[in-house]
Amino acid sequence: MTKLVLCLVGVAALALSGCSSGPGDAGGPVELRFSWWGNEQRARATEQAIDAFEAANPGIAVKGEHADFTAYFDRIATQVAADDAPDVITMGGVYPREYGGRGALLDLAEVSGSLDLGSLDGPAVANGRFDGVQYGVPTGVNTYGVVANPAVFQAAGVPLPDDDRWTWADFERIAGELADKAPEGTVGVEDPTAPETLEIFSKQRGEGLYTPDGEVGVSTGSVEEWFRMTTRLRAAGSTPPATVTIEQAALSAPEQTLMGRGVAGMRFDWSNRLTALRTASAEPLVMLRAPGETAAERPGMWLQASQLYTVNAATEHPEAAAKLVSFLVDGPAAGAAIGTDRGIPANRTVREGIAGSLDEHQQVEVAFIDEVSGKVTDELVQGPVGSTDTLQILQRVNSDVLFDRIGPPDAARRFVDEVTAAIG
Repeated sequence: MTKLVLCLVGVAALALSGCSSGPGDAGGPVELRFSWWGNEQRARATEQAIDAFEAANPGIAVKGEHADFTAYFDRIATQVAADDAPDVITMGGVYPREYGGRGALLDLAEVSGSLDLGSLDGPAVANGRFDGVQYGVPTGVNTYGVVANPAVFQAAGVPLPDDDRWTWADFERIAGELADKAPEGTVGVEDPTAPETLEIFSKQRGEGLYTPDGEVGVSTGSVEEWFRMTTRLRAAGSTPPATVTIEQAALSAPEQTLMGRGVAGMRFDWSNRLTALRTASAEPLVMLRAPGETAAERPGMWLQASQLYTVNAATEHPEAAAKLVSFLVDGPAAGAAIGTDRGIPANRTVREGIAGSLDEHQQVEVAFIDEVSGKVTDELVQGPVGSTDTLQILQRVNSDVLFDRIGPPDAARRFVDEVTAAIG
């Protein structure tokens, strides 16, 4: 049974069980269970935050439960099916929509008196809202943009772009200038094709990869335009040869990327990868807003919740669970303990509070989040069931485009058709 099917079985079992929240044990302290995934370093940081919460709330005890990522969601599915899920559950991806839509997660509007989301970045909060219901609270945020190597720009005699103004045409031109003028073996930009870049590109045109009702949102016209641009980039030598791009797609370590090796001027990536890329390249890499953010119909970038804290709908202590979530995202003590482990804090005050403990790389990440937090869209539509196949579909289609097996029109139709079938 696949992980997703197991999750669906679990939430269905909970819905059938007829469980509802009720009062805790009268006269005794409240005990909450709180689950997350991650390594021992994350566990130690989280336990410090739990200790601080218990000190501030002497009537509430918290028992932590954690597992590595590969085992975590199987465990949650089993616990939900057995009506034994933790009170506060860390989730991510499509899971909040799946569990919440089947009654396994609490509508956080029911505990608004203990959980005020007004202090968090609005676009980040929207990541936890599904079908009009707030099921999750962001543990922290990052965003997807352009990583640039100033050393490559300087060697090529090309100024860094003004990311408040540049367009996709500027991006294409600059990538070409870098490839022509930088030292031999350096590319202007790593191949930019990814679900995230298509999301940005299509959102700027009023679309997005998916619609709120779970259908494909991006048009074949936008996908075709994207592949026409990437084909021009490759033909001009601005991006690597097809064989190099395919090899790079199979590598994930920052030091294996062209940016990490110091031989790319630009690369699209997540802001929380900047520290690792700076370390690998030994260069003061910077983050830029994506091209077209001010020149198109609307912004396409968004703040992405690194993870989401959710509350079990069957918890006997919803208010206490809400207090724990509130403490984790708004509490200075929790912020000091967790730092940037779960993303850049979505609470600006907490971000400012941990600034003194951050290294140089983390400070650059935080500064970029601060810069873009008021300039991004809050209309991110989370992918529906089956959307996890989009990455593999796009990689297959892109491979055929790279090797000239199909042209942009056929690539666009095939991509949209295959994603439609995957989420159908």
